[in-house]
Amino acid sequence: MSDEDKFEGRVHGEQHEPEQRDSLWWRLLHMILIAIMINLAQTILAVVTVVQFIIMAVSKGQPNARLADFGTDLGIWIAKAARFQTAASEVKPWPWTDLD
Repeated sequence: MSDEDKFEGRVHGEQHEPEQRDSLWWRLLHMILIAIMINLAQTILAVVTVVQFIIMAVSKGQPNARLADFGTDLGIWIAKAARFQTAASEVKPWPWTDLD
């Protein structure tokens, strides 16, 4: 299985939708918390981007694999959070569900 297939499976793969929906007010609370977490994730992504660039500059263009994997995981989390925020899914992202 290629990395692309693994990524697609994690983003668009089977997700276990909850049996019953939260109330609209409870969903609003989750949406506000997730919006704050998305902003934090964007800050973390910016820092990781700068660190990865410095590593690549020092190591002749070779990226750090662990940082690259972390970036992939962060991107998948942001995608799942965006799906919940836009009501494309009822599945809340981590920490309410497994990170994958």
